[in-house]
Amino acid sequence: MDRRVEVVVEVPRFSPVKRGPSGAVEFISPLPAPFNYGSIPGTLAEDGEPRDVLLLGPRLPRGARGSGLVLGVVRFLDAGVPDPKVIAGERLGAFDRAQLEAFFHVYALAKRLAGRRPTRYEGFVAARDFAHIDALRL
Repeated sequence: MDRRVEVVVEVPRFSPVKRGPSGAVEFISPLPAPFNYGSIPGTLAEDGEPRDVLLLGPRLPRGARGSGLVLGVVRFLDAGVPDPKVIAGERLGAFDRAQLEAFFHVYALAKRLAGRRPTRYEGFVAARDFAHIDALRL
């Protein structure tokens, strides 16, 4: 069954600046994000914030709302805390996946260099292979 999620954009596609829900700068990435980065309203992740989501597609401005099908999950550990990122959009091509993986390898390295240890990219899981997607409480 296809599952759609609503997204509030916090970081527009191609922006290197990650802002939190309050608008304060949380991190400046050495690479601009190849996707819109935001959260799913009404959810709560392990880090106490709304569930992170990467919305593929055209650039949307900060604060915009969008939606997409759940296509997969980026497994990420941030300062020792599981911090999975839902991937949403209309389709996930090989180029999109390569961009996501490259971005998160570099992003994790940059966060480690900034003192956030242990932080690492732990892989990608396609939605069709993710048996426990309900555990993300979408």
